[in-house]
Amino acid sequence: MPEDILVDIRRDYVLSKLRDGERIDGRKLDEFRKIEIKTNVIEKAEGSALVKLGDTQVMVGIKMQPGEPYPDTPDRGVIITNAELVPLASPTFEPGPPDEGSIELARVVDRGIRESKAINLEKLCIEEGEKVWIIFIDIHALDDDGNLMDASALAAISALLTTTVPAEKFELGDDYPLPVRNLPVSVTSLLVGERILVDPTRDEMSVGNNFVTMITDQDDNFVGMQKSGTFLLSEEKFYELMDVSIEKARQIREILKDI
Repeated sequence: MPEDILVDIRRDYVLSKLRDGERIDGRKLDEFRKIEIKTNVIEKAEGSALVKLGDTQVMVGIKMQPGEPYPDTPDRGVIITNAELVPLASPTFEPGPPDEGSIELARVVDRGIRESKAINLEKLCIEEGEKVWIIFIDIHALDDDGNLMDASALAAISALLTTTVPAEKFELGDDYPLPVRNLPVSVTSLLVGERILVDPTRDEMSVGNNFVTMITDQDDNFVGMQKSGTFLLSEEKFYELMDVSIEKARQIREILKDI
């Protein structure tokens, strides 16, 4: 059966269930899929994590090395985030240089970490204006069954929590844990009519492109937001999204505290 016909069938099934107030996998509208986190999965990385969000899987590796600071922040470490969406993870991904999807993914994950001040970058200064630690966050999508955004953000902060600054390797003193001081959590929702579907699956994402990602820190402050699609949000729906995002982020943050 042609792929476009299969997409139409899946879309119709999702919409028929939603008309009854149900989701195709039996979850509540505001319920995340099962979350599994494994850390230290890449032996040669300074930190790493594998996150499974239902059937979506993302691996993040952290590498660190000394380098020059940015001119406007001479006394702070540097964060560089990249995302790779390989064809094996989804038939919609294509080989080649980063596309808009991977660039957007990396930017949103980076924004959450940076704006929440999750890492104390001042403690990563080696010599002001000359040398600081550079943190490379590499995101690899292994299986895409929807909501790569939240899985990637969760894998990134999980990997950072396990990261060791490799000072001995570069003859800069003793190794020490990366100074992580906040736990940003991303919550992505799909809007279908008046319904809000938290953590949409790939099949659910086939019904439209009306996504909102909200990132909060551990004090429930909003530190990042990304809206896809051209839809308009009412003030009432916007505040409803905020409330849902805060509540779900709190639940996920409890999982992070066990790492």
